[in-house]
Amino acid sequence: MDQEVNEIVLRTLERFDEPIERRDLQIECGALENEEFGNALSYLEKKGKIVVHRKKVGLPRTMGCAAATVVRCAKGFSFASPEEEGLDDIFIHAASSRGALPGDFVMLKNITMGAKGPSGEVDRIIEHGDRIITGMVEYPDRKNGKTYIMPDSDYSFHLQIPRGGSLKSKPGDKVKASVYYDQKEKRIYARVIKVYGKAESAKICSDAIIDSYGIPVKFPVPVKHEAALAAAMPITDEEVSRRLDLTSEPIFTIDGADAKDLDDAISVKKLENGWELGVHIADVSHYVTKGSRLDEEAQLRGTSVYFSDRVIPMLPVEISNGCCSLNAGTKKLTFSAIMTLDEKAGLVDYRFEKSVIVSKVRGVYSEVNAILDCSADDEIKEKYSPVMDEIFAARELADVMKKNSHRRGELEIETTELRFVLDEDGVCVGVSRRERGEAEELIEQFMICANQAAALYAKSAGIPFVYRIHEPPEPEKLLNLSELAAACGFQTRRIKEGVHQTDLAALIDSAKDTKYAALISTQVLRSMSKARYDPRPIGHFGLSLSDYCHFTSPIRRYPDTSIHRILTDLVSGVPVDKIQARYADFAKESAKLSSEFELRAVRAERDAEKCYAAEYMRAHLGEEYTGVVSGVVVKGIFVMLETGIEGFVDLTALSDAYFEFDGKTTTTDKHTGKSFCIGDEVRICVSAASVSSGTIDFELVG
Repeated sequence: MDQEVNEIVLRTLERFDEPIERRDLQIECGALENEEFGNALSYLEKKGKIVVHRKKVGLPRTMGCAAATVVRCAKGFSFASPEEEGLDDIFIHAASSRGALPGDFVMLKNITMGAKGPSGEVDRIIEHGDRIITGMVEYPDRKNGKTYIMPDSDYSFHLQIPRGGSLKSKPGDKVKASVYYDQKEKRIYARVIKVYGKAESAKICSDAIIDSYGIPVKFPVPVKHEAALAAAMPITDEEVSRRLDLTSEPIFTIDGADAKDLDDAISVKKLENGWELGVHIADVSHYVTKGSRLDEEAQLRGTSVYFSDRVIPMLPVEISNGCCSLNAGTKKLTFSAIMTLDEKAGLVDYRFEKSVIVSKVRGVYSEVNAILDCSADDEIKEKYSPVMDEIFAARELADVMKKNSHRRGELEIETTELRFVLDEDGVCVGVSRRERGEAEELIEQFMICANQAAALYAKSAGIPFVYRIHEPPEPEKLLNLSELAAACGFQTRRIKEGVHQTDLAALIDSAKDTKYAALISTQVLRSMSKARYDPRPIGHFGLSLSDYCHFTSPIRRYPDTSIHRILTDLVSGVPVDKIQARYADFAKESAKLSSEFELRAVRAERDAEKCYAAEYMRAHLGEEYTGVVSGVVVKGIFVMLETGIEGFVDLTALSDAYFEFDGKTTTTDKHTGKSFCIGDEVRICVSAASVSSGTIDFELVG
């Protein structure tokens, strides 16, 4: 009832564009009792949803206020990101901060718009953040004999370690610290609470990143015990009798050479008027049952997390690399999507069945690519002889699928995915761009088809589900994309609200083979909404599909495990009304948590990659390279090397130059007329690389 009253008060306030008398608001809310009305105001004010000032009540925006989270802090000022969407970050002078630190949820007042953007003052701290940071211990000023921490993020200055707060850490150590504001001294301090090791090691920095994101590494003993019991379960004749027996079919897997969790296998048959495509997925839900400790732990992890030197699996290795991995020559339980496609690769029919398979070949991308480009040696040909016909049938089908994808406007955005080579000590000694061959694209097309069929199946049945959705771009982001693309000389008439995928695909195509190719591809990506999980079938804009989900990777993604569980009931004949009652709340919760944990994993993986790139470049300080300008900002330019590593050139450090940024693609020296534009080739020297912060600095040569 309390939550219902809170909603009534909020909905009522949303009808007013200015504050309202407390007494009048109570009447407008429908004569609520004094106590419940007062409790609602107190709760909503505490949560930052409303502002109460004397006898007036209003939403923050109607009171000239904004609820916001402090996101970064510099010496003398900080910035806060408003909770209300569409508002820019708000500048806060240190004297008006009331000691609020990054992560704190605050109510801002006296918000004004200046030439450089909005500014405001902290009225009160609604809720303290955890105020935990990671960083490197340093002696920035040896004369005063004090030690400091240079934070990895959120703070752009050194934080002093108080007396007795170093925890025996030494300069150069990577540490975790608790930050606090000393009201008496008006100063921010950082107390070391954990020492990871030397910050010059990307491996140590990855440890800190994993810890700072709260990614669980070790499995609790009860979970490991349950995994061992599940993995030891034999596949009985009784279980096989309940399933579609596909053990004699020419089914095979294709994965990377170092993959150990093989969760998908394929089969392809050429028909008279098309193809039959089988996508056979490890039946994880058979072993990870609802309400088990294994299931609870998997939901809390959400996804496996991949670093250059390790994998943090969602499920214990007994499950991920053991009983569920579709190893060749071994009987395995699977959940099969069996699809019929016509000669134009249109999805004609599909069915989902619990099955049992024996993979005939453990395929490797590089080997299948060699077969497809006719460079395979006799040993590889012999290995794949049981499925050679199926490989070429698969290629024929995938080729038609790719043409369909292009025709409907699927966005083929080029991204720079790096591959790091580590030595026996875990130090990065090589970096290259990760290449995608024909085999990788083939598997991707088949997985998309199975994911689409699973979403169609659930939607047509009207059951609760976890869909993979991707909403259309926001108008403001499209406007920014249009302006930048126009500045590069491209047609942008169709790049506006309501844009179709084919229009964005056409823009990407038009930029190919120009110096703006990477820029346009990146900017289209940035204009996109973030793909996420949702119980509603909203559709996937980037793939140009109205129905889509994630069905194909239950070993490493919890949403896939979730929908396997739901679909298991459906194929087992459980009535739809019972499925709805059983899974409606579960689907909502799984979608929400899966989205959050996916974002956590992506950010952690990205931060760790920066550390490994910096570690590699530290071994190449002073060396010269040719690169391409990949970005331009007020202070300088970003340059990307052939390896895919990106560094920054600080143009403000040049004493004899004054560069002016046009706000889009180019910066020009007003003294000499020398300019740098995105796509320009430049010669640079590696001047600095910080493994701890994952930053690389270049200097121009010549």
